[in-house]
Amino acid sequence: MEKRRILAEALELPPIERASLVEEILLSFNITDRDLIDQLWAEEAEYRINAFDQHKLKAITAKKVFQQIDQE
Repeated sequence: MEKRRILAEALELPPIERASLVEEILLSFNITDRDLIDQLWAEEAEYRINAFDQHKLKAITAKKVFQQIDQE
């Protein structure tokens, strides 16, 4: 099946390229509430920054994040 082949190939991409591919696919849906989605993500980012500043959220390096992704 074509979909399975495409998925298998996509999963072989490095994490950044996979994320970029996902973003392009999502943009292809022409979501009408894109501004709302962007606003909600901005609010989530602010929440996480505040949580980090208040020591309620620990930071991990990008290198470690990508190592964990690659292990999955």
